[in-house]
Amino acid sequence: MNTPLLTVRHLCKTYRRHGQSIQAVDDVSFTIQPGETWALVGESGSGKSTTGRLILGLTPASAGEVLFNGRSLLQQSATRWREVRKDIQMIFQDPLSSLDPKRTVGYSLQEPLIIHGIGNRKQAVAEMLSLVGLRPEDGARYPHEFSGGQRQRIGIARALILKPQLIICDEPVSALDVSIQSQILNLLMKLQREYGLAYLFISHDLNVVRHIADRVGVMQRGAIVEQGSREAIFTHPQHDYTRYLLDAILPAQPVGLGKPRAVANG
Repeated sequence: MNTPLLTVRHLCKTYRRHGQSIQAVDDVSFTIQPGETWALVGESGSGKSTTGRLILGLTPASAGEVLFNGRSLLQQSATRWREVRKDIQMIFQDPLSSLDPKRTVGYSLQEPLIIHGIGNRKQAVAEMLSLVGLRPEDGARYPHEFSGGQRQRIGIARALILKPQLIICDEPVSALDVSIQSQILNLLMKLQREYGLAYLFISHDLNVVRHIADRVGVMQRGAIVEQGSREAIFTHPQHDYTRYLLDAILPAQPVGLGKPRAVANG
């Protein structure tokens, strides 16, 4: 097994509300290997998205440690975070949240390249749009001119344009129709094979996770109650909450998805 790309140790986030402490993330630990999809599953409010934001430094952690390529991420300077975010990107549930409605799609894709001083921007934008199944000329259009599935393709292109090693996918298909979900999932898996990407895939939908994940962590009330290979989680769940989630899912799979991906070695 390779050295982990991402290591999360005893990560915690506590909020104070109305004089009470609320533990949004409670002693969370896991690792992600290069090229792996590690899925974090749980119901709404379980702390999944907060965990993703803590890893990216978008929300300050109360305690714990996050290592990326062996280097600590927490309590970094703004300059260091800008360097790190070239290698860790995020895909949001609502791609409009990462796109300026007053700017063309081409400008929104160029923006990360401008921030990091990377040249050949127009060429990079055209290549990225083609890579995610859109046309280079679509860069001249505005976000509202695209469908939900097309906007998510643009969100993927924006996340990929800096050639990151890890992408945090926060419910990236939950707002899409089932048939469109399968297209986006297949695109993510294709890009992973071609670029060796690692994904932290956050989702409440076990049917989706069953097809994309190598390993799975099950989150309840801010804590990971069970984690293991996809095969182990889906065929031999150990925790009552995992069994509850599995009992609740529909047997159907997203239209257009084939058999679940092969389980990664180890």
